[in-house]
Amino acid sequence: MNAAATSDSLQTLIVIGNGMVGHHCVEQLIARGALERYRITIFGEETRRAYDRVHLSEYLNGRDAESMALGEASLYEQDGVTLRLGEPVLDIDSHAREVITANGRFAYDKLVLATGSYPFVPPIAGAEGNSRLVYRSIDDLDLIREAASGARRGVVVGGGLLGLEAANALKSLNLEAHVVEFAPRLMPVQLDEAGGAALKARIEALGVGVHLSRATQDIKPGTQYRYRMRFAEGAPLETDLIVFSAGIRPQVFLARKAGLALAERGGVAIDDRCRSSDEHIYAIGECASWNGTVFGLVAPGYQMARIVAAELCGAPEQAFSGADMSTKLKLLGVDVGSIGDAHGATPGSRSYRFIDEAGSSYRRLVISEDGKRVLGAVLVGDNSYYDTLLQYAQNGIAPPADPSSLILPQGQAAPLLGVDALPATATICSCHNVSKGAVCDAIDGGCTDLAGVKACTKAASGCGGCAGLLKQVVEHELASRGVVVDKSLCEHFAYTRQELYAIVRVSGAETFEEILASHGRGHVGCEICKPAIGSILASCWNRPIQDPHLVPLQDTNDTFMANMQKNGTYSVVPRMPAGEVTPDGLIAVGMVAKKYNLYVKVTGGQRIDLFGAQLHELPGIWSELIAAGFETGHAYGKSTRTVKSCVGSTWCRFGVQDSVKMALDIEHRYKGLRAPHKLKFAVSGCTRECAEAQSKDIGVIATENGWNLYVCGNGGMRPRHAELFATDLDDATLIRYIDRLLMFYIRTADKLQRTSVWRESLEGGLDYLKAVVIDDSLGLGAELEAQMQLVVDRYECEWANALSDPEKLKRFRTFVNDSQGDPDIQFVQERGQPRPAPARAVQRVIPIAEEIV
Repeated sequence: MNAAATSDSLQTLIVIGNGMVGHHCVEQLIARGALERYRITIFGEETRRAYDRVHLSEYLNGRDAESMALGEASLYEQDGVTLRLGEPVLDIDSHAREVITANGRFAYDKLVLATGSYPFVPPIAGAEGNSRLVYRSIDDLDLIREAASGARRGVVVGGGLLGLEAANALKSLNLEAHVVEFAPRLMPVQLDEAGGAALKARIEALGVGVHLSRATQDIKPGTQYRYRMRFAEGAPLETDLIVFSAGIRPQVFLARKAGLALAERGGVAIDDRCRSSDEHIYAIGECASWNGTVFGLVAPGYQMARIVAAELCGAPEQAFSGADMSTKLKLLGVDVGSIGDAHGATPGSRSYRFIDEAGSSYRRLVISEDGKRVLGAVLVGDNSYYDTLLQYAQNGIAPPADPSSLILPQGQAAPLLGVDALPATATICSCHNVSKGAVCDAIDGGCTDLAGVKACTKAASGCGGCAGLLKQVVEHELASRGVVVDKSLCEHFAYTRQELYAIVRVSGAETFEEILASHGRGHVGCEICKPAIGSILASCWNRPIQDPHLVPLQDTNDTFMANMQKNGTYSVVPRMPAGEVTPDGLIAVGMVAKKYNLYVKVTGGQRIDLFGAQLHELPGIWSELIAAGFETGHAYGKSTRTVKSCVGSTWCRFGVQDSVKMALDIEHRYKGLRAPHKLKFAVSGCTRECAEAQSKDIGVIATENGWNLYVCGNGGMRPRHAELFATDLDDATLIRYIDRLLMFYIRTADKLQRTSVWRESLEGGLDYLKAVVIDDSLGLGAELEAQMQLVVDRYECEWANALSDPEKLKRFRTFVNDSQGDPDIQFVQERGQPRPAPARAVQRVIPIAEEIV
């Protein structure tokens, strides 16, 4: 503050509300020199200073409240700034220009209302106590956690954004979760009918009950659970707690008392400068209504905050003219995106749709009548298209001649819009209104890494949805300026995954501690570098992952060598190479399933999956399976999973080669191979392709002269056809090429990168890969083959290894002091098979089991 700005010359500015928008307004005011003009007092109803409400669910997942605070506390400790937390404003005397709290009256010259909104709870008889919880603040989450103690089932009333977040919170508390929605689809504001259906299918597959077109009439005491919800239509639903998330309402209690004009549908009526009907009072965020619209996202609130800060500091910015309500979210682990005119309401607009009912994925693209503009989009199941479509919509970029190519599966789709094609005006971060030009200016101003650009521009510090796009822009712009881009794996290793692989190979290091000591920082590592290096060590040296120095690097599935299912039990998958199994082996599997009461399912990879095993049962199950001649199927690892085959020339009248024998040879060779991601193979005995080899990472198809090799296919959420790599190969050449290709992939791929994505990232594409593998252009052929042979020679069944070591077996206990299973796990019979009844997950025992490790 300069000397001229004495306390007598300063005006008083009061901000009511210290949520995300109120906090951002104070930040902007101070950054623009408001302390030269005003004394600023902020009143907050909560006892905590502003925190990140966008990621509220992380609080229930273990994040502490302090780490969620926005900005630095020092912002509010400056001269001229007073933060009064836990002191709600009770009234506004607009004539006297005073706000009134329990502690007195406080005069103002200018007033900013950032009171936000409150959760709407429908007037339902019986909605009280623990049946009337809401999901809005940290205090609300504490109440939900308390109510969940001893509960089995929770219901969320409302299937919108916050409702699904609340359902995720209930699942994180180990409750059986249900969502009740009045509308006929989930997220009715953002999604169309087909999108809502796809989201419903995905959420139900996660074990969350979805009840649509349900209007709750009343809440009574239940018989099996604490409460019984009755609906206007449909069967009643019982539950132990109810969380209401049926929408929000602008918090206008104070505005009404101050006599401010209110919009017809709620909210303080504001003009383009966010001024209310009182020239001394502004309103921003969810309490404000512009042109009859209340904006329920943080980005428009931030935009309003910037406009008000500029206005109060005497440097008006562009007027508020509405806001982009596009959103990219992950709800219950499901990708959901909504851009612009998602419902195609624009007159004359045309829509293109991609529907994958089997995978519950849906994409809709809305194009203008003349075909020259992308107006909107809906995405369910895969948000990798979001950034590109958003830039098309926001920047008026003309779509390709066939607009549908923008939403087709990878391999059929148009190339993604490169960041170099974005204009300088392209918005990268909507929350903080950061353009590509602003990012470039930050780099030109001296920022040399992503963290620096974030600190300078605040991009990706709001909802975080732009983080991926921001990273691409920063790396592209740095590279174009000749700056070496920092692609460190994490804070502990200033290397990429590929560089760490080379370090392990050259140094011969076989433990994480050796690598951390010689090439890392810190003492313990993190959840990023530990599994990445664990995978590298397994790919290089193929030591048993249950060895004591390797166990801490594994995730839950690898730690217990089984796939954890949604109710906390595990699935068991014995290896059946090429899908071949003897009658005795088949009987043995059936006897094990019967003895341990396991659900049996034949997989798409021609194996048998046994579901419902408890942790303490795994050693007994595997003892019997190994005695019957089976090995671990590695279904839990980022490793070779399956080699699918048809019956080939042995049985089929169309087969031209023995596909079963080749599949057996391939599976036995690569069954111990760990990789950046899972690997799937297939061998077909003729071009009729019954094994579907062209959708696999490695596909082999018989010809009259040998084998055709296809590579880098993927049948998952982003389907991609494998590409023809070589033709008419003899057996030895086929194996040699596969050895080289897989080891080159393991050497050069990024962490958790499928072969399909790796192949698309290779400069030079398929021709380059052919040159490396077939022509040995890099002179690596013999080395890659030798590395593969080392992995093959060191193979041993991981479960057989664990069963031979009493110390390793101690890990397989549900409880430290009891060898019995979890008494809460119960199964019911359905279609003649045991299936998990709705029950609390046994994940609560995992920390105990890991404590043994």
